[in-house]
Amino acid sequence: MPYERELEVALEAARAAAEVLLHHYAGDREHWEKSEDNPVTQADLESDRAIAERLRAAFPDDALLSEETVSDPSRIQQSRVWIVDPMDGTKEFIGKIPEFGVSIALVEDGEPVVGVILNPPAGTTVWATCGGGTFRDGERVRVSPVQKLADSVVIASRTEISRNQFDPYDGWFKELRGVGSIAWKLACVASGDGDLNVSVVPKNEWDVCAGDLLVREAGGIYVDFSGERRIYNQEKTLIDRGMAAGSPELVGLFCERERERSA
Repeated sequence: MPYERELEVALEAARAAAEVLLHHYAGDREHWEKSEDNPVTQADLESDRAIAERLRAAFPDDALLSEETVSDPSRIQQSRVWIVDPMDGTKEFIGKIPEFGVSIALVEDGEPVVGVILNPPAGTTVWATCGGGTFRDGERVRVSPVQKLADSVVIASRTEISRNQFDPYDGWFKELRGVGSIAWKLACVASGDGDLNVSVVPKNEWDVCAGDLLVREAGGIYVDFSGERRIYNQEKTLIDRGMAAGSPELVGLFCERERERSA
């Protein structure tokens, strides 16, 4: 299997991080705001350390980009970079909603080649390697075969829905379902639990990199509304455009209709 060693270490790191998160999830979830409406918890920081220790021990020459660690600018000159979110979905964690996850990806020359997303309270892990397919708890999975927008279940951010940011798409889909962490949403799409993910607000590379590979290796695509894929390990990590994930047919239909709407 391609990237077998890298996947083994990523899974080990994700499991160690999940143990940290579950320990805190069961107790008092001390947190504070790192910026307005952006909570950080002690669990985030401990999870970050657990992941970084294992990745650096196994692959000392690789760069590391993590949400909770100050970025080393030299990473953009390196071929191999681990892109990590030690807990995507902190709001869900604090609110006791079991829809958060550990997200770990390895990027080579801008393309994700290993991806692991682990949902600790669900005890579910979804992983992929470049050319090796996507697996959910050991079982091969694929994106949904639904090909009509009107028949599709779209999983989207509860916050975006509550802010009426999906009002322009009213009537486009069979169902609009609120789900937590974007990493977990992408893992669900890769597993066929939901037909399409649409996000309209900016995301960071660490939020979506692993999920991007999971969707790709499950037969889908993850692109912006103009149909372009993300090249990762950019100096500017923010992806400041709408993104969609799902089967090529369904994403293509959505993007085409969105371009018509926006024209």
